[in-house]
Amino acid sequence: MLTIADGLRKFDRRGFLTAGSLGLGGFTLSSLLGARTLAAGTAGFLRDRSIIFLFMQGGPSQYETFDPKLDVPEKIRTATGVVQTSLPGVMFGDRFPQLAQRAHRLTVVRSYQTNNGGHNIQPLVGPDSRECSIGAHFARVAGATRRTTGVPTTGLLFPQAVDTEVAKGRARGNLAATGDYGDIYAPFQPGGNGQLQADMRLNLPRARFLNDRRSLLTALDQLHRKMDVAGRIETADALQQQAANVLLGNDVSAALDLSLEDPKVTAGYDTSRYAARHDWAKVNRGKSGYYTGHAKSLGKLLLLARRLCETGCGFVTVHAGYAGVWDNHADGNNLGVADGMDAVGRTFDHAVAAFMDDVEARGLNDKILLVCSGEMGRGRTLNRNGGRGHWGPLAPLLLYGGGIPSGQVIGKSTRDGTEPESDNLTPKHLIATILHTLFDVGRLRLQRAVPPAVQQLAQADPIPGLTPVS
Repeated sequence: MLTIADGLRKFDRRGFLTAGSLGLGGFTLSSLLGARTLAAGTAGFLRDRSIIFLFMQGGPSQYETFDPKLDVPEKIRTATGVVQTSLPGVMFGDRFPQLAQRAHRLTVVRSYQTNNGGHNIQPLVGPDSRECSIGAHFARVAGATRRTTGVPTTGLLFPQAVDTEVAKGRARGNLAATGDYGDIYAPFQPGGNGQLQADMRLNLPRARFLNDRRSLLTALDQLHRKMDVAGRIETADALQQQAANVLLGNDVSAALDLSLEDPKVTAGYDTSRYAARHDWAKVNRGKSGYYTGHAKSLGKLLLLARRLCETGCGFVTVHAGYAGVWDNHADGNNLGVADGMDAVGRTFDHAVAAFMDDVEARGLNDKILLVCSGEMGRGRTLNRNGGRGHWGPLAPLLLYGGGIPSGQVIGKSTRDGTEPESDNLTPKHLIATILHTLFDVGRLRLQRAVPPAVQQLAQADPIPGLTPVS
C-alpha cells in the first residue's frame, strides 16, 4: 500500500522508487521519469484501436477446435463431435457451439503455422518479435503511458488479477520482455483481490489532499534534478503531471474494479459454472487445479481486458492461466483432447462469445481486435489414451473485431490437418496484422524516430484480407 508520509520531502531516490512501484509489476513511477517516447507526435499514425491477445498456452488442437477432420482414418479423426457454424459448410469442434453461432462475425485462419513445437511464448515473444513482447513494441511508439491520463498503454493479465483463490497463473517465458527498450515499457500486471486499486489511491485525509499533492510534485521535481536523465525526457512539467495523474487519477483503479460493471454484464462473462463439471483438480496440481482455475477466471479476465481498453490501454495480453492448460497429452498430468476440450474449450467458447456480444453492444467491435492463439498446434495421431503431441507446422488462429473483415475462413490445411495446403501464414504475418491494426503503417514509415525493429515488423506482409477497412 502506497502511503505518502509527512517526511516525503526527505525521500531519497531509492526509497522513492520503492514506494513508486504501486504494485504494478514492471511499471513504476520511475518509468514516467525515464521514458523517451514518441507520444507527442503519434496523432497522425496511431489508430484509435486496441489489441487483446488471448494466449492459449499449451498448444490447442486444430482438430478439436476450428479445423475438424472427419474424412480421415480413426487415429487422426477429430476426437469430439462437430457443430455446423453460421458459415455454410464450415464446422467447428462441438465444444464450441456459441462461437459456431457467431462464426459469421469471426475470422478463422486454417493455414497458420508457428514453426515451433515446444512450450514457450511465441509469437508474443520470440524470434519473430525480436525477443520483445509485441506490447512493448507498441509502447515504445505510443508511450509507456497516456500523456493526458497516465493510463499505462500495455497490460498483462493472469488469473490472479481477478481471483486470488485459484492457482497462481504463470507463463513459460517472460511475457513482459522489452528487448532493448528497457523495463520502462513493460506492461503493468494487476495482482488481484483489489490490492492494485488500493495501491492506486493515496492514503491521505481529504483536508490534506491538495497540500500533499503539491508536495508530491515538488518531490518529483527534486528527484528529477538528481537523476541523470539528460536527453531522455521531453519536459519535466509534463512528466510530473503524468506521474500525478497515475497516482491521483481514478481511470485505472476504476477499470480494474469489476464491482463497478453492470451486474448483468459481469454475469454474462462468468465462466465459473464450467469449473463444477468435473473435479479437474485431481488431474493437475494447483490450489484449485489448473483446469478449475482457468474456468473460474477466463471470462472475468476478458471483461477486465475490455475495461482496460476502454480506459486507454492499447495492448492487453490475457494469459489463459497455466503453462499447459491446452497441453492435451493424456499423460496423467494433462487431459486428452476430448476431456481437455470439455475442461478448457467450453470455458473458452463461453468467454469469447460473451466478449463478442458485449463489445458489439457497446459499439467497440471496430475498436478492439481480439487475437486467440497458442504457441503451437497438436499432432495428427491420437495416442492410446486419446491425447495428441506437440506440433509446429499447423496451429489454430482465431480473430475478431478491430475493423477487419469478418465471416472469413482464410487458408486451407491438408486433408490430414498437418500443414497448410494454401496460404502458408506465420507469426510474422500475424504480428504485421496486429501492427497494421494499431498504426497507419504508411504514415509510420515516414517517422524517423520510430525504432527500426518496429518499422521492419510493421512493414512485413499482414494476413491477406485482415487489414482494417479504415
